Amino acid sequence: MRAKLQNILSRLPLTEQMRRFATDVRGIGGVEFALIAPLLLFLYITSFELTIGLSVSKRVTRTASTVADLVTQQAKVTTSDLQQMTSVANAIFTPYQPQNLKMKITGVTIDASSNPTVAWSWAQDGSRPYSNGSAVNVPTDMRSASTFLVRAEVSVTHQLLMFMPGLMPSSLQTITLNREFYYRQRVGTSITCDGC
Repeated sequence: MRAKLQNILSRLPLTEQMRRFATDVRGIGGVEFALIAPLLLFLYITSFELTIGLSVSKRVTRTASTVADLVTQQAKVTTSDLQQMTSVANAIFTPYQPQNLKMKITGVTIDASSNPTVAWSWAQDGSRPYSNGSAVNVPTDMRSASTFLVRAEVSVTHQLLMFMPGLMPSSLQTITLNREFYYRQRVGTSITCDGC
């Protein structure tokens, strides 16, 4: 059959062969698919990565907010109470496992002149991340004189799963997500912390 087709084509003038080639539509679907499929696959993987990344980012925000909210409902906390906030964070992140979860909780006293200073601080590893009495950067709209704030800082790393795994350096495949929230005390005029 192939020899017969070549025999027919050899008898046709070159312009007739070119016209037939230009009007032949067999295999166009395969060519279009070969051109579009990589782009569609790239868009699908990118949207998948963005969806998971936004979900993790929301959970970081929710964790910082919830931790600050829970601490401000107490008049007094201990380091063991604050250590329980790690369990709270893990529950909020379900079904994800937070990678390199770092949490800092700070009690902030704002004096009569609206100057914020650290009253106490606690980090997830049990250390004191900020020295007592040091200045704190608090948003200006939260600097009410003679009040007390709790600042919760949460940080996790997010690993991109499939986005160009062989083309991007590993340092660009890991994103650190940080959030901080400020809440006012709910009970009394301040919150004390034993062991902080």
